[in-house]
Amino acid sequence: MAPHSTPRFPLLLRLYHYGLAALEPAAAGVLLSRRRKGKEDPQRMRERRGLAGRERPEGHLAWLHGASIGETMAILPVIERLTRRGVTVLVTSGTRTSAEIIAKRLPPGAIHQFVPIDVPRYMRRFLAHWRPDIALFAESEIWPNAILALEQRNVPLILINGRLSERSFQRWSRVPRLAEALLSRFSLCLAQAKPDAERLQRLGAPRVGVAGNLKFDSPPPPADPRIVEALQGMIAGRPVWVAASTHPGEEEMVVAIHRALARKYPKLITIIAPRHPHRGETIAEIARDSALNPARRALGEQPEREVDFYIADTVGELGLFYRLTPLVFVGGSLIPHGGQNPIEPAKLGTAILHGPHVHNFDEVYTALDGSGGALPVADARALAAALEDLIADTALTREMARAGYESVQSLGGALDRTLRAVEPFILDVKMEQR
Repeated sequence: MAPHSTPRFPLLLRLYHYGLAALEPAAAGVLLSRRRKGKEDPQRMRERRGLAGRERPEGHLAWLHGASIGETMAILPVIERLTRRGVTVLVTSGTRTSAEIIAKRLPPGAIHQFVPIDVPRYMRRFLAHWRPDIALFAESEIWPNAILALEQRNVPLILINGRLSERSFQRWSRVPRLAEALLSRFSLCLAQAKPDAERLQRLGAPRVGVAGNLKFDSPPPPADPRIVEALQGMIAGRPVWVAASTHPGEEEMVVAIHRALARKYPKLITIIAPRHPHRGETIAEIARDSALNPARRALGEQPEREVDFYIADTVGELGLFYRLTPLVFVGGSLIPHGGQNPIEPAKLGTAILHGPHVHNFDEVYTALDGSGGALPVADARALAAALEDLIADTALTREMARAGYESVQSLGGALDRTLRAVEPFILDVKMEQR
């Protein structure tokens, strides 16, 4: 099935296309700046300019793209299913953290590369080497030059796990011709939920379906059982909770909450896993300024008896820390960020607490709150009070964890629906190449 072809090429799209072509030297400068800040892998910089780091394998190849950790983890089951069918999968993402994590979890038959910057020459170079037969972009990845280059090569482009918030919809609505020109070039858009689908249709996507959220079908993050057992031994007999995926502004709240709780639970240990691990030392300073005794995992330090504030400033270990505690606060929610994904801790049997700002995950939190698997709190003081009650009431904590697990399990099925919708395109590619 060839992608929908349209002659529409509005002025803004032309300006974007030729503007980025003219600004290619500036794009190279941006990459160098990002490398100096540690945001780019110096050994793989060429991939960001469309220069391949590996040879293309023979046979059918599907290109799957996710922006960062959450998107790539969500499409991992799709990657696994496609590789089982004998299709090589090229997985791209744009962050070092996602590359480090996905490299440990890709199945045989899958390759990771960094996605090129959306400069026309970079994208043409990338596609000329990899020659994908089909492209699947996750969530809200709408890159104009990538879309145009795929259309020029007659490669079907599908949006999977599509998400378009009301805020993003309002932004795109200001440039309706541009939105329609881009979305009309997708062969199919598979949305997470009906509101996402309706917004995509209103912006001009011609073929839209609702498949559900792939994150409900993603396996929970792994952890080495030996490390889990070792850390459990270190903190045995101590009340413990995890503040996961916290953002600036929340870390100070977590420190204050620990101090408040420690008056009743003097052996309490708080584990904090910041969304951005490079902030580990900054968080340690905040803790020391409040007379706490922090330790940083990134330095190889352990949650010894004298440590009361353990900073999990490493990459890809949330699965470990979720297994250490029955209580998790999911960050990005006490500040107006929009929340972080609570599906992973729910799948690993933890009771979940969160602040009021969770619009990025409305569907998930609505289900969890409704089932009793998660508890919303208005502010840091309410979070401290809820934690104090749940630490004391282990039966209620276990009941919340059970309800949360059952809630996310009941919302699965997006993987099968997505693959059924994509199957005709895969078959078409195989038929054309016989």
